[in-house]
Amino acid sequence: MTTYRKKLLYTLITLVMVVLMAVGFLLGHLFKSYYIKTFNERIQNETFFISTYIQEHGGIESFLEKGKTAKLTPLLDSNLTILSTSGDILYDSTSSNEILKSHANVLRKITLEKGLKNGEGYEVVEGESDLHYYWKTIEKDGEIEGFVVHSNEIEAIHQVNKQMWQILIICLGVALIIILMLASKITSYYTRPIEEATMAAIELAKGNYGTRTFGRHSDETGMLTTSLNILARNLQETEIAREMNQDRLETLVENIGSGVLLIDSKGYTTLINREFKKSFRVNAATFLFQEYYSVIKDQEVIAIIEEIFRTEKTIKRQVKIPLAIERKHFEIYGAPIIGNHDEWKGILLIFHDITELKRLEQMRKDFVANVSHELRTPITSIKGFSETLLDGALKDEKTLKHFLSIILKESDRLQELIQELLNLSKMEQQEFVLNAGVVDITKVLGEIQEMLIGKLKEKEVSLEIKTSPEPVFIEGESDRIKQVFINLITNALTYTPNGGKVTVDIIENEQTVDITVQDNGIGIEEKELPRIFERFYRIDKARSRDSGGTGIGLAIVKHIIEVHKGKINVESTPGTGTTFTVTLNKSLKGKM
Repeated sequence: MTTYRKKLLYTLITLVMVVLMAVGFLLGHLFKSYYIKTFNERIQNETFFISTYIQEHGGIESFLEKGKTAKLTPLLDSNLTILSTSGDILYDSTSSNEILKSHANVLRKITLEKGLKNGEGYEVVEGESDLHYYWKTIEKDGEIEGFVVHSNEIEAIHQVNKQMWQILIICLGVALIIILMLASKITSYYTRPIEEATMAAIELAKGNYGTRTFGRHSDETGMLTTSLNILARNLQETEIAREMNQDRLETLVENIGSGVLLIDSKGYTTLINREFKKSFRVNAATFLFQEYYSVIKDQEVIAIIEEIFRTEKTIKRQVKIPLAIERKHFEIYGAPIIGNHDEWKGILLIFHDITELKRLEQMRKDFVANVSHELRTPITSIKGFSETLLDGALKDEKTLKHFLSIILKESDRLQELIQELLNLSKMEQQEFVLNAGVVDITKVLGEIQEMLIGKLKEKEVSLEIKTSPEPVFIEGESDRIKQVFINLITNALTYTPNGGKVTVDIIENEQTVDITVQDNGIGIEEKELPRIFERFYRIDKARSRDSGGTGIGLAIVKHIIEVHKGKINVESTPGTGTTFTVTLNKSLKGKM
């Protein structure tokens, strides 16, 4: 804006200088014209006077003989020349040595070419000093006797012009100084609001909507600054609202539970959210602003994108995508993004991870199939033996007693299955509450060892419980804790061959207690480890059913430990054995 102020100031100064110079030239021209006119009129009058004077005093010859020129010449401020009609110089106020050749030529021209035709006239010879001539005929007895020529150099006009320009330059300099001071104040007064408004506009263009300008005038510049402040305030409010909406949108997109992928109209990926990066294990630096077909590896997803581009229709489809060592199920919702004026802007893909839903659906199917199978087996046995008894076996006391014992066994098994299902369902309820108290885990394991003495002898398996001499206390429900380790130790005995060994180790930490149950049995395949806590899932179905297990024991174990805010881990090697590690908290305060 300083440049604008200087330009305005320079323009004003230039304009004033041009005006002053034009006025100076005009005045100089007028003054020169006036001076020349006056000069010529004076020469004319003097020439007319001399001509009349000579005629009245007997003509040229009498005038020269009487010596009148000696009296007349000092009175004149110019050159006086008297010529004959033939162009001869009869008298000249300058000496003969001073009569220049050019001067003589001009005089001869006046007399021979113009003098005889016109009785009087002007002649100007231009040069370093302009020579002005005025001539008039001298008559005697009605005939032209000669000419009187009055001439002079107007050197004074140059001196006057010089003085005039000196005065004009001085006046122009003084005027320039005064105008510079006034123009500086005027331009500063009128350009400062414009400068402030311009700087404010530049800041607004940079995005600094908090800038303001201060209006000191009530004219148009004041209206400009006021309007600019209103604009800045509106932009600031709009920007704040936009940033809030942008933050909300970014927060929503980043924290939404589904993966989001945005592709522009040219096929370049422009946006992915946190869930997408987590699910597909991609890096935004290498994924964004690339062609979708170069960064997306799954052909089904590419086919969906291409179909949306081709049909411009919304698509909803379920796909199974391999990720590292696992396969995940996604429900993909794809929609074209079309502007208000049917402008194609790209497509939006939302990846809903339905892997857990698929797993739960499969678990539900397995549960229905397994529970149907588990219920059908005892019911079929009871029904078969009952029908056999009704068909005539009642009379055979030995057969009757054997069949009734089988029916009782199957009924107990059915009752146990239903009871465990009820217990598991009860523990899964949110309102389930533990009757927590102080539990000596060493004592609980000792009681379990006494309970299993018969089975240990039957299987010829040894059970070793490694514990410290001091009691190890945890907070929980004693019966539930006992149920956990009865189940784990019983499973270890079941899947350990005769002559094997089961070891229970207690490790006391500062806040927790780790209890490991280790056997050297058949072990579990790695692919089956994630499913062993599912209901009715059996590793060795024949062995499990023959042992009288219901298939939901480990599911109950997991729920009991989760209710106690603990953890259970399993490690196993087929043919070597399995180790279950249960971590329980010494105190449930702050853990519930």
